[in-house]
Amino acid sequence: MIDGPFLAIETSCDETAAAVIEKRVVRSSIVASQADLHTPYGGVVPEIAARHHLGTVNLVVAQALAQAGFELSDMRAIAVTQRPGLIGALLVGVSTAKALAYAVGCPLVCVDHLLGHICASWLEPIALDPPFVSLIASGGHTRLDLVRDLAHPETLGQTIDDAAGEALDKGARLLGLGYPGGPALERLSRGGDPTAHAFPVALGGRRTRDFSFAGVKTSLLYVVRREGDLSDGRRADLASSYQEAIVAPLAARLLDAAREHRVPAIALGGGVAANGRLRELVSEGAAQAGLRVAMPEIALCTDNAAMIGAAAQFTEPVAWPDFLAMDAMPTAPPGGIAA
Repeated sequence: MIDGPFLAIETSCDETAAAVIEKRVVRSSIVASQADLHTPYGGVVPEIAARHHLGTVNLVVAQALAQAGFELSDMRAIAVTQRPGLIGALLVGVSTAKALAYAVGCPLVCVDHLLGHICASWLEPIALDPPFVSLIASGGHTRLDLVRDLAHPETLGQTIDDAAGEALDKGARLLGLGYPGGPALERLSRGGDPTAHAFPVALGGRRTRDFSFAGVKTSLLYVVRREGDLSDGRRADLASSYQEAIVAPLAARLLDAAREHRVPAIALGGGVAANGRLRELVSEGAAQAGLRVAMPEIALCTDNAAMIGAAAQFTEPVAWPDFLAMDAMPTAPPGGIAA
């Protein structure tokens, strides 16, 4: 564990984030969103994301330090997301972190973004310790991990095609909703009936922890093409049924995995963990099974630097100045998570 306060930086996609962490305490957390920049395109444009990080990261770092009441010279280490993500965006964060660590003369901790989502619940006030089963559901990743050791989570299952967040965003686009699609779909679904349309649940009859969402997305496409102009009520019903077909398997396999491995707790992470219906299903199932549920506040579900600071506590630091040879990596390692 890093002895003293340290700075964490996250730029893997379209949020520029910095945080100051001291053991389990988040001293500050600043997130600059780019959602408005990408809205006209219906999704994240990598070149735009990287350029905006470049113009924003120093300001975000300065705000995080000021909010925490520290100077850069007080930092005992610098942590940064190294992988996976958009390579241009990652390069901005990694280059910034290397420069700051070199200036201070402190170690650099290169963090796996997915480990960050798993470790977010380790921070106070949740302060969840292993063992537990973790579900990461975001726009780019969907996976279940058995966490007996925060440094080495064991993969139980993952998506074999689309990520859950990607499927929600694409479904929102098919229904004529704006970007970001997941929150827009959830808002529309509140006025609909989740049983109005029977969308397929992929891999539902198999003994597996893997996920698949490409089929339900294609099914919605066929419905929209077949029915043409949809009334507001019909769109709400389709949104609700479609959302249910995505979040229900997430909750079910998380709870099943917890029962199978006899752990006392489960944790959610990633942007889809902010979905109200998913949180409801997980909470209800956990209450029936007597499981503790760790659900970070909404701000810590989406990409942020506090979770990167949490994961840094379980990642080997690289000494000064050896980290100058480190580079950003767009993909996850063969094992799924680097620690």
